Amino acid sequence: MKRDKRSHQHEEKLVFPLPLKGVAEEGFSPVQTPEQRRVEELTRELAGKYSGKVNMTRRDFLLTSCGMATVFLAMNSVFGKFFAVDLAEAADPVFAEERRQALSGQFIFDVQTHFVSPRYRSKSILGLREMAKKWNPQLKGGQDDLEKIRFDNYYREVYELSDTKIALLTSAPNDDPKKWFIHNDEMAKARETVNRRAGRKVMYSHAVFTPGHPDWMEEVERAIAEYKPDAWKGYTTGTPFESSKYPWRLDDERLVYPVYERMVKAGITNVCIHKGLLPSLYKVRMAKTWEYGSTDDIGRAAKDWPQLNFIIYHSALQEGKPPSEDEVEEFEKAGYIPWVSDLASIPEKYGVKNVYAEVGATFALTAISQPRYCAGILGTLIKGMGEEHVVWGTDSVWFGSPQWQIEALRRLEIPQDMQKKFGYKPLGPADSDVKRKIFGRNAAALYKIQV
Repeated sequence: MKRDKRSHQHEEKLVFPLPLKGVAEEGFSPVQTPEQRRVEELTRELAGKYSGKVNMTRRDFLLTSCGMATVFLAMNSVFGKFFAVDLAEAADPVFAEERRQALSGQFIFDVQTHFVSPRYRSKSILGLREMAKKWNPQLKGGQDDLEKIRFDNYYREVYELSDTKIALLTSAPNDDPKKWFIHNDEMAKARETVNRRAGRKVMYSHAVFTPGHPDWMEEVERAIAEYKPDAWKGYTTGTPFESSKYPWRLDDERLVYPVYERMVKAGITNVCIHKGLLPSLYKVRMAKTWEYGSTDDIGRAAKDWPQLNFIIYHSALQEGKPPSEDEVEEFEKAGYIPWVSDLASIPEKYGVKNVYAEVGATFALTAISQPRYCAGILGTLIKGMGEEHVVWGTDSVWFGSPQWQIEALRRLEIPQDMQKKFGYKPLGPADSDVKRKIFGRNAAALYKIQV
């Protein structure tokens, strides 16, 4: 019995190269579905099989490129063949490493990354790191403190532990200025620090604009004059996870159109907008503001302001959780995904070409819990908006390095039955034209970067 107990404890300490429980935004608890539990069991079994052949412990094996491939083999066994993975990748370290090296130079521009400022004092956000430990064992070991979500660890996880080449630093507002993750001046300083360290521009940064807040237009003017942001970030719900006194609409002519005019005049024309990803119990927690997070204000604003690019973060996925059985059933019957399908319909409905979808958090929480639904999201966005209008983001530092998300998209394919049923185009191999566009070329065009 003692040996069994030690064996069980050892298994619990295995570090999986990608999360095997649901990814969650703030306000959600990750849940391991029966399918994910089976993936974990099968991964342990396969790791035991292949690690012995290369004289490694399972723990060490799972930290290698072979370990990453092993998880995707397990996922294919459970969910169906959604991820391109060769059996040789799990069995042959040389083969797996050659593949990793061949893709390591791929241009990846992550347009949604976060860390908190030195003056941020609330420890409530650390709940995200603690919560993430339940599904991402890479984060286990030691007690988390605010340093884990500040600059140094952010730099390590995004720039050193992933294939990300360029990252865009963003933030989120709150009615209480002390609760902002990072303020506009701090984002500008971080950008300067990173780019000086790199010797080239590898970080871009937002300035958050907050319609209705006291002196908000003065902050826009200050940002233009002093911070020189690469793009703007706005939250139409006022703040993402709780009620706010300052919700607003993109098509509010009186309140918001004047700032669009100022953005155009300043030549800073990428407007990134948080949409969807509503928290649990949002009809209670955000009773008067949640509807501002929908897509019904995007089309008119985009049509009225063709000089601006409206980049919709999270692809407007309505709720920040894996899909329910009802949502999966609705998708299979009609191809509808709440708010994502509405976003994808805007270009045709309004005759606009300046609306883009960003996949941060949305890709992460569906790729590991329901890859068929994830494939449906990408298929829907590409079909409705065009493959040049989908951009890569990961919401990284809250949940560790984005490398597992990069690997998941590299391998993901839309099954042929979905292509036939819904008219989706295939995503192709890891270095396909479609994936190169999503990973970085589309964002590079928006930010005028030569690739």
